[in-house]
Parts: sequence; structure tokens; C-alpha cells
Amino acid sequence: MSHLTAEKKANIFKTYGGSEKNTGSIEAQIAALTERINHISGHLRTNKKDFSSNRGLMILVGQRKRLLQYLSHKNLGAYRSLIEKLGLRK
Repeated sequence: MSHLTAEKKANIFKTYGGSEKNTGSIEAQIAALTERINHISGHLRTNKKDFSSNRGLMILVGQRKRLLQYLSHKNLGAYRSLIEKLGLRK
């Protein structure tokens, strides 16, 4: 069961993608992945031996890294603003 409800997903896509229907936006995809990564990280803080979730987390982090790299090559300004909004790269 996903922790992201339909309303939460729509809110993320509206905030970062422009509308609820713009699910293909790179910024919206990165924001949704960040939300999932934060949720799984919280789960792993209490369940340290859950290795399958740890593997899933590493896959999501790699996917987000590739999308961020693509965005930085295509539109550096959007990349920097998204990093600032999401609180990445401290």
C-alpha cells in the first residue's frame, strides 16, 4: 500500500508540475520521488534490518539522481530552484 494518497499526489503534481494532470514533468517526478524517499527513510530509521526496503530506497535514490542530472543539463535555473524548494544538497 502506498503512503501517497491521490490527493497528496495531485497536490505534488500541481505544486511542481503546474497542474494535476502534468505527471510527466521532470520537476513533479523528482518531487514525488523525494516524498517516497523521505517516507522510506523514516521507515528504515525504526526498522534497521529491513534490507528489501533499503534496496528499494537505493533504487529510488538512483532514479532521482538521474532525473536531477538530466534536469541540470536541460535547464540549470529550474534545477537550482527545485533543489532549493525540496531542500536537497545541504
